[in-house]
Order: sequence, then C-alpha cells, then structure tokens
Amino acid sequence: MSRNLKSILSASILALSIAAPIAPAPAIAAGTEIEATRAVYFRTEQIDEVSIAYREAGDPSRPTVLLLHGFPTSSHMFRNLIPELAKNYHVIAPDFPGFGASDMPMAENFEYSFANISGMMTALLDRKGIDQYAVYLMDYGAPVGFRMFAEQPERVTGFIIQNGNAYEEGLREFWDPIKAYWAEPSQENGDQLRGFLTLDATKWQFTHGVQKPELISPDNYWHVQYLLDRDGNQEVQLELFLDYGTNVAEYPKWQALFREHQPPALLMWGKNDHIFPVEGAYPYQRDLNDLEFHLLDTGHFALEEYGPEIAAQMTAFLNRITTASN
Repeated sequence: MSRNLKSILSASILALSIAAPIAPAPAIAAGTEIEATRAVYFRTEQIDEVSIAYREAGDPSRPTVLLLHGFPTSSHMFRNLIPELAKNYHVIAPDFPGFGASDMPMAENFEYSFANISGMMTALLDRKGIDQYAVYLMDYGAPVGFRMFAEQPERVTGFIIQNGNAYEEGLREFWDPIKAYWAEPSQENGDQLRGFLTLDATKWQFTHGVQKPELISPDNYWHVQYLLDRDGNQEVQLELFLDYGTNVAEYPKWQALFREHQPPALLMWGKNDHIFPVEGAYPYQRDLNDLEFHLLDTGHFALEEYGPEIAAQMTAFLNRITTASN
C-alpha cells in the first residue's frame, strides 16, 4: 500500500470517529416488559430479629401468589416456576428460618415451630402490604400455609396443593419413626431420625418415584445438603420433626375451615411420593367442592419433572379464580 493511500485511509477513519462515534447499546429501562416478566429479586426482611430471605417477581399491583417450600429445600425449588407465574402475577417465595438464605438461629435460641413460622410468614406479607393471596403449599409449606389460613381465611383466594398433607390418611409407614419421636421425644428417638439428614436421604427425596432420574439436576441435593450440614442445623431439623406432630392435632380444624369457606383449590400431586403418599391427596375431595384434582407420575418434588405442566395448570387456575373474584 502506498504512503499516500495509507494517509488517506487514516484521515478518513479519524474523520469518521470524530463525526459519528459508535453509540453504546441502549440500556433496558426499568419497568419494561422484559424486567417485569423475567427479573427475580432476592430480598430480605427482618422479622422478629431474624433475616427472612425471599424471592420476588412480577408486578406488585397484580394478584399475589405465595409459594411455600418444603423440607429440606427452600425457595430454590421454585426457581423455574417463578418467572412463568410472574408474567401475569406478583410472586413471593420466602425461605423459612433455618432454610435457604434466611438466618439460622441456633435451636436453643429460637422457637422452631410451625406456629411461629406461619406467624413470621404472615408478618412478611403484612410488611409487603399484601392483603390477599393464593398460596402454593408443599410438604412443610402445607402446615405453614394452612395455619395462616386458619388465622385469617378471608386473605386466601385459593390453594395450589402439591404433596402437602392435611389428613391422617397421608401419614403412612414412612412416618412411624417420627411418630415414635412425637410419643417419646428422647435423645435416642431423635438420633434415629438423623439418617433423614444425610446426602443419601436427600438425594433419595429428589429421585425416588421419578420417571427419569437422569433428568434430576444434582444441584438440587448438593446445595440442600450443604445447608443441612451446617453446624447446628440437625438440631433445627429435629425440632421441626418433633413439632410436626402439633400439626396433626390441627387437621380437624383445617378440614372444618375447608368445608366452611370452600376456597377454590388446584391439587397437583406426585403419586409416587413415599413421604406424602397419594392416600393423602384423595381426602381433599371430601371437603373442597371446587377442587381441580390431578395426579402426576412422579415423586416428592413434582416440579422437577412436571414444572411446565404445573405452571400451565396454575396459570389457568389463577386466571379462573381471579376472573371469578372480579
């Protein structure tokens, strides 16, 4: 290339850079549709001097869906469901104390009871200014949510029930060692339950009863086990194993409230679950008149295999009950 041509090209490039600088890609403005439907915020709220972590997504002006997790997981179990629901609804998914990203006070310094946790979840909703909500109940989330319902039934617009018990028919042989602990809360009986807190047991909860175990991400049980293995967490879990027995005494009260208030409900139950077996699903048909009843060919954590189907059924259900209430 000649020296003159190089000079001409250099001059041209310099002129272009001065006259028309390359503009940066425009930023996505807050409040756009993309942010409203995809962004999941990780927030905390101090409740009774305990930091309660929660995930939040969607437009807060829209109807709220509260997602209550089970043992031994956290709001992480809803990680894929939340963005789908947030397209049309406001979604909030807290971590119970001792779980997920919430604080874990030592068992001797804190009341790990389902009554206390349900009160804290109600306090969180109050802080957020949420007066009414539909609630997804799973495992431990069921007694938490049903206790909230029992205290203020007028706030609950509907239930989504996924392997969460409210009937003694659902407490079968899996629960025998836990029932022994209820009857005699000795150290020996408590120690018999520590096997439920191991990696093998955690992995089993996620993979037992599923159609294709190879589709269940190991991230589920690895991160859960990390939290279970924290110093003091086994004592937290033993406290909750023991206190779960207080929920059974509340079952008749909850069932009477179902019959009295008749909240609309969508049941999506993993029928191969050994912890909360299908025998616990059918009795809801006795007490709830507006019940959409679905049994899924999977295990305890049904969202892992049936996430899209549950999201679609939930959206249709929530649309129906929202339209009916307007």
